[in-house]
Amino acid sequence: MTNENTQTLVLGDVEITRVVEARGPFAPARDLVPQSGAGLWKENEDWLAPDHWEPDTDRAVLVLQTWVLRGGGRTVLVDTGVGNGRERPGSPLFHRRQGDFMESLAAAGVRPEDVDVVVNTHLHADHVGWNTVDAGGEWVPAFPNARYLIPAADDAYFGPRGGYGGGAREIDRLVYEDSVAPVHRTGQAVLWEDTHRIDGRLTLEAAPGHTPGSSVLRLESGTDRAVFVGDLLHSPVQVLQPSCNSCFCTDAAQAADTRRRILGRAADRRELVIPAHFGGTGAFEVREEAGGFAIGGWASGI
Repeated sequence: MTNENTQTLVLGDVEITRVVEARGPFAPARDLVPQSGAGLWKENEDWLAPDHWEPDTDRAVLVLQTWVLRGGGRTVLVDTGVGNGRERPGSPLFHRRQGDFMESLAAAGVRPEDVDVVVNTHLHADHVGWNTVDAGGEWVPAFPNARYLIPAADDAYFGPRGGYGGGAREIDRLVYEDSVAPVHRTGQAVLWEDTHRIDGRLTLEAAPGHTPGSSVLRLESGTDRAVFVGDLLHSPVQVLQPSCNSCFCTDAAQAADTRRRILGRAADRRELVIPAHFGGTGAFEVREEAGGFAIGGWASGI
């Protein structure tokens, strides 16, 4: 995975800057989205490649990125990527990674002390890594003045009360201990349920299924609307076939139901859909089509 420059889009009076940690081929396409058939990818090769799929290797292309929202005097980060120097055995792309994310954030004009709010849409490894940094062998919050908004259901499930995700994966304990627990210790963690209004433009809503506490962030500014959907979608093929889950979803039926609901509302309200890991421009309009959904157009400017 290679680094990319930051890019910016303006919706209403909110500036949205995309800060990419890494991008590249991630996993075999049907390992990532097991229910998707080979034909689905091949039939849409003309627009899936090269930003979302490598036909020659049959690997899905993903981006690790953070969305920076600036408006109303507030700076908000949506998800914080993988982070550096993490013990992530079993995840070669994440294990002891060393990258220049903080330098890219600085290039976008964001200093750690400038960040007011960090949104973790859920608590998987690639969404919380830059919550913290290593300060002489101790993990401390990377953004000293920020409130970290964490879904309560995920905190319960992935934290010690839930046996770190039921103990099924060692990575879940490691992620919680180095990227979430330090934020609790400093009193910067804010747990929320159902909905949480950040300000007049931004509202968090529960969108469970991918994880128990998966959430989306809605933006409304003037006549513009967007929804940051986290891992509700890993690939555009899930727009075409919303019943297809990623291999990481904890509740398949609930994840599919949530995906249909969020995409349906986005189509009705003309919300720009902004997933956590899409390549290309990273954001799109959606329309209903033949009982399902289709890409209505890709965002420009990012």
